[in-house]
This record gives sequence, C-alpha cells and structure tokens, in this order.
Amino acid sequence: MASLQISSMYLSSFSFKRKHVTVSKFRPMPLLLPKMSTRNSFQETNCSTDTNPFEENVTPKTLYDETIRNLDTPNNKNKITTSTKFLAILELVTDRIEMHHNVGEQRDNWNILLLNSINMITLSAATMSGLAATCPGSGAPLLALKLSSTLLFCAATGLVLVMNKFQPSQLAEEQRNATRLFKCLQRKMEAAVALGSPSEEDVNDVIEKVLALDRAYPLPLLGAMIEKFPEKFEPVVWWPRPNKILQPFKGKAKREKMEEELMNGWSEELEMELREVVEVAKRKDFEDYERLGNMVLKMSKSLAMLGPLLMGIATIGSVFVNNIGSWSWTYLVTLLAGSLAAVVNSFEHGGQVGMVFEMYRFCGGFFRLLEETVETTLEEKDMEKRENGEVFENIVAMQLGRSGFQLRELASKSASCRREGIVIDEFASKLF
Repeated sequence: MASLQISSMYLSSFSFKRKHVTVSKFRPMPLLLPKMSTRNSFQETNCSTDTNPFEENVTPKTLYDETIRNLDTPNNKNKITTSTKFLAILELVTDRIEMHHNVGEQRDNWNILLLNSINMITLSAATMSGLAATCPGSGAPLLALKLSSTLLFCAATGLVLVMNKFQPSQLAEEQRNATRLFKCLQRKMEAAVALGSPSEEDVNDVIEKVLALDRAYPLPLLGAMIEKFPEKFEPVVWWPRPNKILQPFKGKAKREKMEEELMNGWSEELEMELREVVEVAKRKDFEDYERLGNMVLKMSKSLAMLGPLLMGIATIGSVFVNNIGSWSWTYLVTLLAGSLAAVVNSFEHGGQVGMVFEMYRFCGGFFRLLEETVETTLEEKDMEKRENGEVFENIVAMQLGRSGFQLRELASKSASCRREGIVIDEFASKLF
C-alpha cells in the first residue's frame, strides 16, 4: 500500500508538471488554443485525429473558399477561359474531320453505284430494243419490249443528268482534301496545347482558319455546293486572307543594322532566294496547273453534255423501233447511241474527270498559298516577329519536294535566266 501511494503521488506530481509546462509553453499564443472541455477530453482527442488542435473552426468549406480566393484572380480567369475556348474549337475540328471523312466515303460510293446502275440500265434498254427489232408482228410482246426499253432509257437519262450536275467523284475529292486539311489543323492545335497555354490571338486565328475551310469545302449539296462548271479555272482558297496591312518597321538605323547582320536566321540573300522561288512557282507551276485545269474543265463540260444527249437520242430511237420502212435505221441509231452513252459515262465518271479537276484546283491553291505566305512573311519588317529564317527555308523546300541546297540552286538558276532574258526550263515543285 505504501508503494502504491508513493507511485500515485509521483504520477500526480509528474502530471502536474507536464500540464504546467504545456500551459507555459503556449501561454504567449492564447488565441490559438482550442476550446476544450474538461470532461471526456481523452476520448475527444483520440476521436478527432484528422483535425489540427491549433486551428479554430476549420471545415472543408473554409478550405475550399480559401483555395478559390487564391485561384480566382483575373489572370487565372482569363487563362482558363482562353484554354477552354481553344479546347472547344479543337473538339469541333475533330468532329469536322469525322464528318468530312464519312461524307467523302458516302459520295465515293455514290459515284460507283450510280455509274454501275446507269451502265446496267443503258445496256439492258439497248438489249430490249434489239429484241424488239427482231420480234415479228406488232402484238403485245413487241409493245412490252418497246415500252420497257423506252422507260429504262428515260430513267438512265435522268440519272445521268443528276450525276453530271453533282459530279460525285469531284465531291469525294473535295471531302478528302478537307479531311486532310482539318487533320493538319488538329495537329497544330494539339501541338499548341502541349507547348503551353494558347492566347486569345491563337483562338481567333484558329476560328478564322476553320471558317475558311468551311467556305472552301462545304458539306451541303443544295445551295452551298461549289460550282462544278465555272467559267474559268480558279484555284481553291482554304486559308483566311490577310485583312490588315503590315506597317513598315520604324527606325531606319535599326533596319539597316538588321540588313547587315543575321537576325533571327534571316539575311538579304535568303529573302532574295525566296522571292526568286516564288517567281518560278508563279511563272511555271501555277501557269501549268491553270492550263491543265482549263483543259480538264472543257473536257468535263463536253462529256457532261454529250452523255445526256446520246441517252436522249437512244430514248427517242427506242420509241420508233420496228416501224414499217424505217425499223433498221432506228434500231441501229438506238443501239449506237445507247452504247456510246455507256462509254462516255464510263470515261467521265469511271475515269473521275471531276476528281482530276478538283486535284488541279487544289494544286493551284497550294501554289497560291505558298506565294501569299512568303510575301506576307517578307513584308513583316520586324525580324523578331517572323518565323526563324532557316526553319522557314526548310519548310518551303520540303513543301516543294526539295532540300535547302536544291532550293538555293533553283533561286540562283532563276536569277541567271532572268539576267539573260530567257525562260527557266525547270519547275519549282518536284512533289506535284
């Protein structure tokens, strides 16, 4: 019992000293002490292990409000809004890719199915006309064959008119080009997101590019379809045209210093080289594609008129097959017109003349874009605002299917031919 009393007194004295030390330790900060009740203090302390005893009235809502106050600044708001806009446009571009891809496959199927259907209908109608010419008498079998061949020729004529109006092969090529260009835009946007937060200027630039692509390659057929038989060849334009005039760089002394030294990879020799390359592309490549485009356009117009004309002649001839005194001539005219119509339609749509015309339009647009890009870059007087000169030279060279050395050789050859007054015999592009 004595030992128990001594130990009890020792523990009570140690507890008193510990309390005294704790109180004296935190006496300079009385406002930070939590309000604790003396009853069941040990149980409450063990149950509230997730709370800090030196903070008062701490709740999840308090922490959330404090975090929002720290993040809710004007700069962060603007950055989040711009990034959200950019990502929303990226999602729409991805959707455009899927739409143009699906529509392109659908219109390619239209071209194949309509061509096969028209040829089968035409050949069936010509066969029925031949059977009607060999059918003796003028009874019900002859009438049935004549009526069937006439109806089939009429149906084939209507389908040919519709097909020549819309040119499904050209429509499919338009959607393929749109899909590829939207994919290029998607990769650029993904790279911009990966490199850092896009700015408001980037958002506006992307919006202009998307709208320009929508105008160049519309999805609907009625009302917004590109004219398939224009008056003359015009290259397609799928980029936004510059709507502002670049102001010259101010400061003559600084400009002269930039011309003397290499600034941002640019030099006077590089600028002259790019100008010579653009001149070669204008005089040789673009003019060649313009000539080929006009030739294919004339061919497409002629075939689009010749097919329905031959089909109409075959339709009229099928009505007069086996008439007294003229059955042999009408029979021959019907068979020849129907066969030639099948050949013309196969050459026009099976050979995809409309697709070739659209390909030339795209190539012409490519050289027009190259010209405008180089001119816009060279008009920018502030060298620091330009893309790096060496990088830009390599991009232009690769777009033309050349190396940087071959591009410089072409520029030197063009300048030499210009001084001698002769026409250069080489095209700028080795790719197209």
